[in-house]
Amino acid sequence: MLRHHKFILDILTRAGMNSCKLVDTLVSTWKVTILPYYLFSNPTWFRQIMGALQYLTFTRPDIYFVVNKVCQFMHVPTDSHWATVKHILHYLKGTTSYGFHITRGSSFALYGFTDADWTGSIDDQKSLGGYLVFFSQTPISWKSGKQRIIARSSTEVS
Repeated sequence: MLRHHKFILDILTRAGMNSCKLVDTLVSTWKVTILPYYLFSNPTWFRQIMGALQYLTFTRPDIYFVVNKVCQFMHVPTDSHWATVKHILHYLKGTTSYGFHITRGSSFALYGFTDADWTGSIDDQKSLGGYLVFFSQTPISWKSGKQRIIARSSTEVS
C-alpha cells in the first residue's frame, strides 16, 4: 500500500493543526473563488503548505481536484482560500490511512471512469472533467481539471 501517513502528520504539525477536528468530506470547490478579497497575511507560508499538499496528490487522488483548484490562487491567496486549505487539512486528519492499495489481481481487465461538469467553474466558465483508469483493482492513471472545449454544432440556422 502506498500512503503518506507520516507526511500528512508533518503537514498538520507545520500548519499548527495537530489537534483539529475531523471532517468526513472535502469542501465544495464552489467555495474556492476569486470573489472574497481579504488577502492572507502570510502568503509564503500558504504556498509552502500548498506545495506539500500538491506532493500529497501523487498518492491521494481524492484531494487532487480541490488542491488543484486552490493552487490556482497561490499568487494572491485570500483568507477564504486559507479556510479551504484548513478544511482540506481537517479532512486529511481523519483519512491518514488512505492511499493506494496495490494488489495482485486475477484479471487483466482495464476499467475507466470519467466525469465532466460543463462550464462548472464560476470564475472563468470553463468546463471541468476528469478520469480514473484501473488495471485490475489498481489505479494506474488519473487526471482532473479544466478543459478548453469549443462547442461545435452540426446544424445551422438560416
